[in-house]
Amino acid sequence: MAVLLRSFQYRPAEVYLALKLFWIALQSEPETIMEGQMTRWKTMPGIFLWILGATTMLWSQAPQLVAVRAGRLFDSKSGQMLTNQVILVSGERITDVGPESRVKIPSGTQVIDLSQATVLPGLIDGHTHIFNAGHEAVTHILNDRHEDPKAGGAPDVNLINDTREYRAMVALASAQKDLRAGFTSLRDLMNHGNGYSDVDVRNVINKGLFMGPRMQVSTLGLVATGEGTVGSWEVNLPPAEQIADSPWKIREAVREQIHWGADWIKFHASAGHHFEPDGRLVWDGTYSLEEIQAIVDETHRRGKKAACHAYGGEGVANCVKAGADTLEHGFDLDDDAILNMIKEKGIYVEPTFLDSTMTRERDLKDTDGKFSLAAIREKTAKKIIFSGVKISFGSGVGPFPHGSQAVEFEYLVHFGMTPAQAIQTATATAAEMMGWQDRIGSLEKGKYADIIAVAGDPLKDITELQRVKFVMKGGEVVRNDMK
Repeated sequence: MAVLLRSFQYRPAEVYLALKLFWIALQSEPETIMEGQMTRWKTMPGIFLWILGATTMLWSQAPQLVAVRAGRLFDSKSGQMLTNQVILVSGERITDVGPESRVKIPSGTQVIDLSQATVLPGLIDGHTHIFNAGHEAVTHILNDRHEDPKAGGAPDVNLINDTREYRAMVALASAQKDLRAGFTSLRDLMNHGNGYSDVDVRNVINKGLFMGPRMQVSTLGLVATGEGTVGSWEVNLPPAEQIADSPWKIREAVREQIHWGADWIKFHASAGHHFEPDGRLVWDGTYSLEEIQAIVDETHRRGKKAACHAYGGEGVANCVKAGADTLEHGFDLDDDAILNMIKEKGIYVEPTFLDSTMTRERDLKDTDGKFSLAAIREKTAKKIIFSGVKISFGSGVGPFPHGSQAVEFEYLVHFGMTPAQAIQTATATAAEMMGWQDRIGSLEKGKYADIIAVAGDPLKDITELQRVKFVMKGGEVVRNDMK
């Protein structure tokens, strides 16, 4: 027994359990131990071996201690870069973090040396579409600017020609690409016609069946009649969204989606656009204010959150008035009163600059070429950044290849953010947006060990985040190219 106890040095819980098992064994009839088994332990050596087996099993399940040495560590709460830090990890969680002069590494701990790198919290993308694998029409744009042409991945999935099972496997692969790019958490906003398969992808990752990022999902998405449908009225094709009109039908749809596992309710408050004869851009609205209020109210009643897809005009105004939790896109957001209301209500804005460049900029021009999304977007971007509203990182990845969305940081910096502020949108702020600020978004004691690293200093060159070299999720190393 003394040998056994010494094997549990500094582990009081296991010592207590070993003693308790030994005492129970002494009080029991030898023949009743291991009842139902063919073997009968009738000697003290047999009892000892049984106890040893039980406690050894517990010992083998004890979490591995890991220490990460960080030459530079980004503090996402203060926006400061710290030096010579140590992160201690036990199992999935961080147990301590601080300067190497204070945080001592216990003997026998596995050490990951990132002393020549910059360590950051795992990144969070709040607007993804894992069921889209990169539209061929826009993939080449990103490849020409930033990527190896071979990095585009598989062509986009097809609702008609591909089975749902195949589409779900592509979605899992897309989520894994985002993880390897440093995005350890995603909020997936609509699966575009794939039922509740995004719930399944989230669940198999959570159960440990497959490696993947932490996820919140919004399943089908809600649209009004006449917006977002696929195909022709003469042909019955799989719907890409769930159509629901009127407050009570909308409440029914919200209840259904939440019942089947939706974390968020995503809805479209604006659709297309047109130009008036004087060249004025008008965004076409979809749901009425009353309908949007029903969506938001029913979602909040069920303890979930609502994400509003709107580009500008009436759609944006109605979402803000109704108290949606996030505003997606908001390309044309130039109304001071609306911006003030967004700030007062604490609504998060995800401008998805990369998405607008990749998928819409080429389409949004009037006949004379006087107006373009690029000009509108730049004006709005600078205004919202300096307005003080809460900006959460959202790329809209899916139409362009997964794993490439860190280019969004370039746009945030180009439009006026400091590199530190841009990184905070994808760490501390995005964690708050998801309601997960107690578990992700910063490197602190008690939070998940979601850790990434790059070779250079992203505060000096924000494009470093496009070259992530190390990824750990929940204490498990996903990639390590620093070796």
